Amino acid sequence: MDFNGRRITAIIENALLEDRATRDATSYACIDPNQRASATILAKQDCVLAGIGCVARILDVYAALDGAVTSHYEVTTHPEIFDGVRLHKGQSVAVIRHNARVILSCERVILNFLQRMSGIATLTRKFVEAVSGTKARILDTRKTVPGLRVIDKYAVRCGGGQNHRLDLSDGVLIKNNHIALAGGIVPAIERALRNRRGSQILEVEVRTADELEDALSHGAEAILLDNMSAEEVRRAVERCAKLERRIPLECSGGIRLENVRAYAETGVDFISIGLLTHSPQAADMSMRVSPA
Repeated sequence: MDFNGRRITAIIENALLEDRATRDATSYACIDPNQRASATILAKQDCVLAGIGCVARILDVYAALDGAVTSHYEVTTHPEIFDGVRLHKGQSVAVIRHNARVILSCERVILNFLQRMSGIATLTRKFVEAVSGTKARILDTRKTVPGLRVIDKYAVRCGGGQNHRLDLSDGVLIKNNHIALAGGIVPAIERALRNRRGSQILEVEVRTADELEDALSHGAEAILLDNMSAEEVRRAVERCAKLERRIPLECSGGIRLENVRAYAETGVDFISIGLLTHSPQAADMSMRVSPA
């Protein structure tokens, strides 16, 4: 992840502006402007780390927004601390040495990024471990917080998952509403085959065995099995195994930690899970600040 990139910089800038970080009334009122401080970020639970690179970038963007020359800072981490590593409760994530006012003004934004991203990575890792030993790969979806998709999907990768489409331009996926408006699966596929850009794979969402047959017989190149039971997915896998061409199979809908293993054992290639990014629990972290 390039935390210096334009997209990430814009996300961080918006977060700092939202919190009016450069107008921190409390820190301005009670902290000496020349005070130096040391801040330790701590994991308060076992979790998978994601977003460590945002810490220094937040301080840099704050300095740009502040418009003043701020004092030199250091962000130090142990060599064994990096995105994707498993943290233990009480473990130090990073130490910041900087102007005290700046640390306090950026504290919440730093923790918000680390906690959300690490929460996504932690949940993703649980799903990845649950399907270990099968060929199934865990995918995310576009069910992300508006404006935060790039960091949400990065966090999924830190947890060992894979990214599905980043956005609507990133592949052809014919879903139920496209089918309804196009007049059915067959006309939707036929039109998509004529109009798709370049060599984008044409994936079709199906909900029944009959829809699967229609999709396969009219040129679908990948199949999304939506809201099917594990047994229905198994039958779909067996059906596609008889084809002369290989059809990647993905399933989604109603899949949780409690049942993901059953879906993985059907032989499906991918399992897409929206709750990785729409319902993660933030990892519990804190920042302890003391005079330097």
